[in-house]
Amino acid sequence: MVVPRPAQLENTGDAPFTLLPGARIIVAGAGAEAVGRLLRDELATDCHRDLVVVHEPPAFGDIAIVIADDEGPAGHAPEGYTLDVSAEGVRVGAATSAGAFWGVQTLRQLVPAVCDGDPLTVDAVRISDQPRFAYRGAMLDVARHFFTPAEVKRFIDAIVLLKVNHLHLHLTDDQGWRIEIASWPELTRRGGSTGSDGSRGGYYTADAYRDLVAYAAERFVTIVPELDMPGHTNAALASYPELNPDGIAPALYTGSEVGFSTLRTGDAVTERFVRDVIGEVAALTPGPYLHIGGDESLSTSEQDFLGFIDHAMHVVADTGKIPVGWHEMGRSPDLPEGAVGQYWSFRTPREQAADETLSFVRAGGAVIMSPADVAYLDIVYEDGDAIGQDWADGATDLRSSYEWDPARIIPGLGDAHILGVEAPLWTETIATIEEVEDMAFPRLAAVAEIGWSAAPADTEAIDTARDFDDFATRLGRLAEHWDALGTSYRRVPGVPWPEAVAG
Repeated sequence: MVVPRPAQLENTGDAPFTLLPGARIIVAGAGAEAVGRLLRDELATDCHRDLVVVHEPPAFGDIAIVIADDEGPAGHAPEGYTLDVSAEGVRVGAATSAGAFWGVQTLRQLVPAVCDGDPLTVDAVRISDQPRFAYRGAMLDVARHFFTPAEVKRFIDAIVLLKVNHLHLHLTDDQGWRIEIASWPELTRRGGSTGSDGSRGGYYTADAYRDLVAYAAERFVTIVPELDMPGHTNAALASYPELNPDGIAPALYTGSEVGFSTLRTGDAVTERFVRDVIGEVAALTPGPYLHIGGDESLSTSEQDFLGFIDHAMHVVADTGKIPVGWHEMGRSPDLPEGAVGQYWSFRTPREQAADETLSFVRAGGAVIMSPADVAYLDIVYEDGDAIGQDWADGATDLRSSYEWDPARIIPGLGDAHILGVEAPLWTETIATIEEVEDMAFPRLAAVAEIGWSAAPADTEAIDTARDFDDFATRLGRLAEHWDALGTSYRRVPGVPWPEAVAG
């Protein structure tokens, strides 16, 4: 009854575990105490149980978290874990803190969400689990509509329950620039002053961004910052006239069109701008990736686009970060070795998307799969929805989000070339964190399972290999936890949702 589905789960049929008053969280090994404290806090929130974290031998009824080289599934050290639940107690074993943390997230789902009374019991199970892909991401567009640090933290708290381990923050676009750049202060002073539909402006100071990165890292989530260039740059162009091809700053933009803006390319001032903003954001970001967009640069000539991408990607590489960009950047013949391309075309690739994506692999890099017609969380669930967009061939229902596979889209692109999957959420029409959650959940759960759980056999048709009815049943149980946590979600048809509580 867990999402994502574990690699191996056995219901032993033995007597269940009972979480009694006085139970403790026993920790052993480097990093176990920090994971134990997170479990303590989560259980206090999830089911109002207050446990203590101690370095002592486990006794009957305790929860143990053990981190050691020989713990966890063999051959899956980075994020694998084992979880044993019996009447005697609970034991999470892992070779790393990350593995232990994901084991804790599984335990959270096994603990009943409705737990006002006693006894609180957990079925006896034996789990051995590890992810299919190292990169399991969600993207939040904070440029179109700004979301405060507290709202982003709320989103992080929701995604970790699904073992999502990367949060891609789309920090800049035509409608807003959301990250403080000390050497170019007008980017936030002017470019961060508004958003889509004239909504509130806002931006993250360097300290606020550092705090977000640290909060995410404590929960084993890597922040991937995106500075979209050379298109999607009207907020920057409105802030500094010298970045414009004609030297004239345009008005701030609050609409939803794309493709009309471009930096002045091949210019010394622009090159200094690129070095400065990439350098400052790289210095603030301990994670390995820095995303520079490169999509929908419809107002940049092909020659200028290729020259700009070559320069910007190598600037990122020079900071020690791995350059990431949307698949259009694969048109460049000079991709840095190891660069990562993010595919955003459809389940059936259109135009040159497949070849542009494969060019990253040919350059020694990897690919993140985000097919728009199944993985984009801002697409409407059904025709006529009040929020969301429908440009990706109409609506995307939950079953569509679940019944696809990243290794069955581009011929020649298999698991060995795929870094992982990501579900982007663009916010042109999405103004509140509750709306973000309504659009993300439950579809992000489907994408998260595709990223974590084992691949279907090559001989199986995808609509039969992925058991949607089983997924829907597990999702209904997960929704009890969303209700307890106050996470908003869309009650789409086909899922046995918990009974709604009158407000």
